[in-house]
Amino acid sequence: MNSQQDTGIDTTALYATLNYPDRQVVLSPEASEITEDWLAYLTAQSEMESFRSYTVKDVSSNATPIAEIMNNLRQTSPKQIKTHAVETRLSVLYTKAKVLEFLSSKRNPDYAAIKDAAEDLPLEFNNFKIQLNELFLKTLEELEGELDAFDVEDTISRPLLRTLPGTREQI
Repeated sequence: MNSQQDTGIDTTALYATLNYPDRQVVLSPEASEITEDWLAYLTAQSEMESFRSYTVKDVSSNATPIAEIMNNLRQTSPKQIKTHAVETRLSVLYTKAKVLEFLSSKRNPDYAAIKDAAEDLPLEFNNFKIQLNELFLKTLEELEGELDAFDVEDTISRPLLRTLPGTREQI
């Protein structure tokens, strides 16, 4: 007899490991400066790291705390990052966590659906981090200003080269 016949639960699906994104978004120094003291962010980051080793059973049993973590993240965002784009990303994270919580609380849970919902969360967290980084991207005008400042510094620090008339030698 297999365990599914005994309990009615597909243990293969229940103990399936989540697929975790291969690439992680690294925060810019400016974004890191804001998040390093933001407890809700650090908690969410830690929880997303846990998804690397989570099974469907793990994520299902932690669905309510995960939803609470994402709600706390949404409610405590620092004012430096309170933009429509960031708030939207935080709402998406919270909504996905609530979907996971709902799917996990069903009497007869669909483990494939739970797995799919859980695998969305690390992707959405990466999207949130991308959005944080984008807050600190420089505008084209700022980059041009930096290039102009660099060009001025470069001509000041480097002596001008002169060519002797009639030769190719520089003095």
